[in-house]
Amino acid sequence: MSSISRSVSTASNGAGALSRGRLLFASFIGTAIEFYDFYVYATAAALVIGPVFFPHGSSTAQALSAFVTFGIAFIARPIGAFLFGHFGDRFGRKSTLVASLLVMGVSTTAIGFVPGYDAIGTLAPVLLCVLRFGQGIGLGGEWGGAALLVTEHAPAGKRGWFGMFPQLGPSIGFLMSNGLFFALAIGLTDEQFRSWGWRVPFLISAVLVAVGLYVRLTITETPAFQAAIERNERVRVPVAVLITQHWAPTLLGALSMVVCYTLFYISTVFSLSYGVGTLHIARPSFLGLLCMAIVFMAIATPISAWASDRYGRKPVLIVGGLLALLSGFTMEPLLGSGSMPFVALYLSIELFLMGVTFAPMGALLPELFPTNVRYTGASVAYNLGGILGASIAPYIAQLLAERGGLSWVGAYVSVAAVVSLIGVLLMKETRHAKLM
Repeated sequence: MSSISRSVSTASNGAGALSRGRLLFASFIGTAIEFYDFYVYATAAALVIGPVFFPHGSSTAQALSAFVTFGIAFIARPIGAFLFGHFGDRFGRKSTLVASLLVMGVSTTAIGFVPGYDAIGTLAPVLLCVLRFGQGIGLGGEWGGAALLVTEHAPAGKRGWFGMFPQLGPSIGFLMSNGLFFALAIGLTDEQFRSWGWRVPFLISAVLVAVGLYVRLTITETPAFQAAIERNERVRVPVAVLITQHWAPTLLGALSMVVCYTLFYISTVFSLSYGVGTLHIARPSFLGLLCMAIVFMAIATPISAWASDRYGRKPVLIVGGLLALLSGFTMEPLLGSGSMPFVALYLSIELFLMGVTFAPMGALLPELFPTNVRYTGASVAYNLGGILGASIAPYIAQLLAERGGLSWVGAYVSVAAVVSLIGVLLMKETRHAKLM
C-alpha cells in the first residue's frame, strides 16, 4: 500500500507541477503577445507612422503626430482596465484574459490593413486612431489578469517570483517586435519598408494571438476567485467599491508605476526616433542596439523579483527609483554623444533599471487589493501609471529635446523617478499580505 500511495503522490505532484507550469506559461505568453502588439505600434510610430498617415511637410510635425496616436492607447488603457476588471472580478480571471487577448489581436492585425493617407486621405489617421484605441482597451485588461493568474496561485513567500512571469512578457514581446523590424530593415529597401514592409509585424500578430488563445483556454480559474465565489464575496460594481474604499492604494500604485513607463518609452520610442532622425544613426543599427539592451531588462527582472521576495517590495523599488533618478543625468553625455558604445551603454542602463522597477509590480499591485476588486484595482493602478508615465512621454520628450536639448529630457526621467519614489514611500509593505 505504501508504494501505491507514493505512486499516487508522485503522480499528483507531477500533475500539479504540470498545471503550475502551464499557468506560468499562460501568464507569460499572453503578456508577451500583447506587448509585442503594443511595441510593434511603438516602433512603427518612431519610424514610419508619421510620413505614412500624416501629410505634414515637417518631419518634426510628423513625429509629433505619430506620438499623439501612440498616446491614445494609454488613454484607452484605464477604460479597458475598468471594463475587463469588472468582468474579471465578477465572472473570473480566465474568460476575461481570453477576451482581452482577442481584442488586442484583432486591433493590431487590422492596423496592418489600413491604407495610408495618400490612398484614403483623412480617413486613414481616423481609422488608425480607432484601432490604436482598441489596442489600449485590450492591453488595459491583460496585465492585471495575467498577474492575478500567477500570484493567486503562488505558494507562500514566492509571489514576487511567480509574479515575475507576466513581467518577462514585455521583454520578450519587445525583442520579438524589434527583432522583426530589425530583420525587415536589413532585408528591405527604405521604399519597400515604407510601402508595405512595416505592415508585416502587425499581420503576424494574428498567428501569435491564435497560439496565445489556445494556451489561455487550457488554464483553470484561480483558487482565490473560487474562494470568493464560495464565500459570496463578489460585489456588483467593483469599480464603485474601488473608488469609494480603495482609492488610496490605487493612487499610490499608479504613482509607483510612473518611473517604469517613463524609463521604457523614453529609452525606446523617443530614443529610437531621436537616434535615427537627429543623430543619423542607421535604423538597423539602432534597432540592433535596442535588441541588445532589452536583454538587460530581461536579466534584471528575475533578480529584482527574487530580491522583492527576500527583502520586500519597497526596498527594491526605492533602490531602483534612486538609481533611475541618477540615470537621468546620463542621457546628455551618453545618448547625446552619438557614439555607438555610449548609446548602447545608455540604453542598457535605462532598460536594466526598467526591469528592476517593473518586476516587483507583478506581486505588489495585486497585493494592494482584496479579492473582490483585485482585478479592477491592479489593472486600474497599472494603467493610470501608464497615462502619467508613458502616454505623453515621447511627445513631451520630443518637445523638450527641440527646445532645451537632451539634458531637459534627462531631467524629465529624474522627475518621474521622484514621483514614483513618493508613491512607494507612502504605501505599506505588501510582501506578507494575504490574497485569499
